[in-house]
Amino acid sequence: METARRLPRLSFGSGGIEQGSRPLPEEVAVALTFNGSTQAVMMATPADLTDFAYGFALTEGIARPDQIDSVDIVPAGDGVDVQVWVAEDVAQSLAARRRTMAGPVGCGLCGIDSIEQAMRPVAQIAPSPFRMTPAQVMRAVASLTDRQPLHDYTRAAHCAAYWTPEGLVAAREDVGRHNALDKLAGHVIRAGYPQGAVVLTSRVSIDMVQKVCALGAPILIAVSAPTAHAVDLADEAGLTLIALARPDRFEVFTHSDRLTETAHVR
Repeated sequence: METARRLPRLSFGSGGIEQGSRPLPEEVAVALTFNGSTQAVMMATPADLTDFAYGFALTEGIARPDQIDSVDIVPAGDGVDVQVWVAEDVAQSLAARRRTMAGPVGCGLCGIDSIEQAMRPVAQIAPSPFRMTPAQVMRAVASLTDRQPLHDYTRAAHCAAYWTPEGLVAAREDVGRHNALDKLAGHVIRAGYPQGAVVLTSRVSIDMVQKVCALGAPILIAVSAPTAHAVDLADEAGLTLIALARPDRFEVFTHSDRLTETAHVR
């Protein structure tokens, strides 16, 4: 399926009315089905869906990569059915917590049926020698410019990227910020990248912190601001939360000890 298409529009401005067209991102219903049972239906960009399956399974606490047997991408009418096949013990635990989630692009909690699920315990970031210099943080943000082709084409997509000492090694885009992060997480665990930092073009909410911690990345860098509770959660989890990041400045909200003038070396 195409990720974007051009549609006609009228442009109003000081010079009058102009006919033309504008490229817009596609948004389709993507069902995430585990052993034949639908766990979520997300409105998403129809790309990198195998990564999406792996990342969603990990960040939602459904299955680890080694518990996934296979992933099949199956067209389903106007949408896509991402069929994930997991170990039988995982399927049994899913039956106990099954949910059907219609997820609009702006919300990552739709369909969760209890406060306990929304505020589930966050994974703790394991101690490690991973560090970044302030210059590396700003360089990581600046590097996002070259990794967002869908956004450049449509001006309507979020990006989640992964930084290691070699630079930005991966990026994924989607109309939904949660989807972009899940796609990145899936790619990172499948590719086996070393420990690194997640870089986001979106704001940082509680569920974004939960997903980054599930991935195990010790540093989260975002161009927008976090919510107050997201800061509390990052602090509790041991996650370094950097936000309002630009190529020339940024703000650190938690665990600033991972910022050092001595760069991390693998």
